[in-house]
Amino acid sequence: MIEHQVRVFGSGEQVARSAELAWKLADVAADPVAVPADVTEMVINRVIDNAGVAAASLNHGPVAAARDQALRHAPAPGRAGATVFGLAASTRISPEWAAWANGVAVRELDFHDTYLAADYSHPGDNIPPILAVAQQFATWQPPGGHGPGKQPPGGRELVRALATGYEIQVALVRGICLHAHRIDHIAHLGPSAAAGIGTLLGLPVEAIYQAIGQALHTTTTTRQSRKGTISSWKAYAPAFAGKIAIEAVDRALRGQGAPAPVYEGADGVIAQLLDGPHATYVVSLPAAGEPRRGILDTYTKEHSAEYQSQALIDLARRLGPAIGDFTRVASIVLHTSHHTHVVIGSGAGDPQKYDPYATRETLDHSIPYIFAVALQDGDWHHERSYAPVRASRPDTVELWQKISTVEDAEWTRRYHSSDPAEKAFGGRVVVSFTDGSTLIDEIAVADAHPLGARPFARTEYVAKFRRLTEGVIPAAEQDRFLDVATRLPDLRPDELAGLTLTPALPLTASGTDGIF
Repeated sequence: MIEHQVRVFGSGEQVARSAELAWKLADVAADPVAVPADVTEMVINRVIDNAGVAAASLNHGPVAAARDQALRHAPAPGRAGATVFGLAASTRISPEWAAWANGVAVRELDFHDTYLAADYSHPGDNIPPILAVAQQFATWQPPGGHGPGKQPPGGRELVRALATGYEIQVALVRGICLHAHRIDHIAHLGPSAAAGIGTLLGLPVEAIYQAIGQALHTTTTTRQSRKGTISSWKAYAPAFAGKIAIEAVDRALRGQGAPAPVYEGADGVIAQLLDGPHATYVVSLPAAGEPRRGILDTYTKEHSAEYQSQALIDLARRLGPAIGDFTRVASIVLHTSHHTHVVIGSGAGDPQKYDPYATRETLDHSIPYIFAVALQDGDWHHERSYAPVRASRPDTVELWQKISTVEDAEWTRRYHSSDPAEKAFGGRVVVSFTDGSTLIDEIAVADAHPLGARPFARTEYVAKFRRLTEGVIPAAEQDRFLDVATRLPDLRPDELAGLTLTPALPLTASGTDGIF
């Protein structure tokens, strides 16, 4: 890996484009390096994971609305178009709108993979836009092929592209903190998805560079999407970034440029929105010919909740029986990292995190609520645990109000550790009882984490997929999808349309009309 120093350039400073971070990201994307077998296997796992969580959300309002919007946009003449979860594979949509609909479906339950470092991310958000573009080109044979003499991309090219998307996302999340300046993490997703699409189509560095620049410039938004009253936009935000990434590549293919230097300029993202004109960041990227292995540092979720709650849900399931009578509880304090405390804990200062009538999206980002329900139920379910009747249950509300978080410097240090054996996303829990006694326990990583009690492998990914698609997707359709997904590297271009899921019954529409 090469550690690239990223700094702001002065207005009159003459710097080669090859010194810009956007160019270096594009250089990685254009490198025709082979994908290692273990990376390929993990790409397949995440394609399966995304499909399962998307299927479970198909009748949610935000997903239905996004699907309705997508249906208004047919592919251009001569293009194959892309598929949308919930629709027959024969129904084809313009790829940017397919990415929009699928991106919302994947993110709605907050149940797919995660990577946490200097910033936050859900790297699986790269899959919908990159897959949509691969499907779009499946049958189109332009003069000279795609990119510099390429044929339509098949499964092998898709695997390489997804490995790029994950690699760029992980590198940016490791190196550049957005949330400290209240910038939403989709600002790292636009560039990574654009880079992945560039890999997919075999584009030259110049075109990928321009696409990355536009994608970053147009997806830099504030974190109000995850603060206070959290609305359905939380699911739409990454879908928006994926849609924008496709449009950015389209524009770059037409020879159009983007703002530059987009990161390092005097009025660029770093100088004006992040750490300022004197800032320096270090972004580590693979050297030429070095495999992209970033996906192996990411992890999926066993529970449908914000990742920093995963380990604490597992701890709550363990502690519940030991507490027994919850009316004896005087207080519960979660000693945890700065990130957990201020994003999903009481340190956020959001009264909505204690509101029994809060939105699902808000409850998903409230560790006091999540911990209370997991304690009482000994479980966490992607639907039942968020039901309004569950959130407003009097004994739950009473327990919930007794739970708070505090930052612990040691857990913050472990959160930021670069040593996988030390890096942790859990905390220490102190339960104080009305009789003056206490119960103390802690957990470092979720059970499903690679270093956890029950690490996820292919068997667990498939089991999660089966659990989430049960009652929504017919068993035969589940089997068909899994067969296609597990053969991903060997799929022909025309077989990529099989990476979708069609339910047994027609899905509900959003029930309202928009402009389109």
